[in-house]
Amino acid sequence: MSQLKNKTAIVTGSSRGLGKKTAIELSKKGANVIINYNASPEEANSVVQEIVSNGGNAIAIKADISQSVEVNELFTKTIEHFGKVDIIVNNAGIMITKFLKDFSEEEFDRQFSINVKSVFLMMKLAAEKLETNGRIINISSTTSRLMMPTYAIYSATKAAVEQMTRVFAKEIGNKGITVNSVLPGPLNTELFRKDKPQELIDRIANLSAFGRIGEVDDIVSIISFLASEKSQWITGQNFGINGGMA
Repeated sequence: MSQLKNKTAIVTGSSRGLGKKTAIELSKKGANVIINYNASPEEANSVVQEIVSNGGNAIAIKADISQSVEVNELFTKTIEHFGKVDIIVNNAGIMITKFLKDFSEEEFDRQFSINVKSVFLMMKLAAEKLETNGRIINISSTTSRLMMPTYAIYSATKAAVEQMTRVFAKEIGNKGITVNSVLPGPLNTELFRKDKPQELIDRIANLSAFGRIGEVDDIVSIISFLASEKSQWITGQNFGINGGMA
């Protein structure tokens, strides 16, 4: 329970799915947690209530993290409430899948803005605001290692996140801050299942060594580990957590 005691974590996009489970897990380890959301206050407040009812500390903060002004407000409100920021989990993202030729410029820009620009803005401010020996965990995707039709733009956004992770780790290492990314395979979440027929989900599941898609609980343990002091010698790494898919 005390592994992350007195630490404060911002988990972006944490009103549902992997972000929600991550926030709850970090709270169980003792961290104060910021539930960041943009469009679902009821769900965000529900996560806060769940954490508080189990003896943890959490607040919900609305912020569109693809906008620098709102990223600044997110950090400011967090520090005003909990005094500091020690851990950042950059989880927020969207997935638009279609053949590259069918993408509009607006869809391309939107996916890069939410999936890449938001991580850039969060890390940029972390260079100034994150506590010494802090932790940054970026959520990427195993699709960056695959050549899956209709995933060209989405996987490109995740490849960009992974490269920023590697480089930023060396730029900020003198503060003892680690920067790593986690690459989940397909997960049993709303984001993955949306608009996919069961036949396609089954076909993707068979790409793993275990013949199934991942569960959120398969991922949160490594995020929790990377957020802890035990990971102090691990930085600039991209971890594929995908059941042997890639």
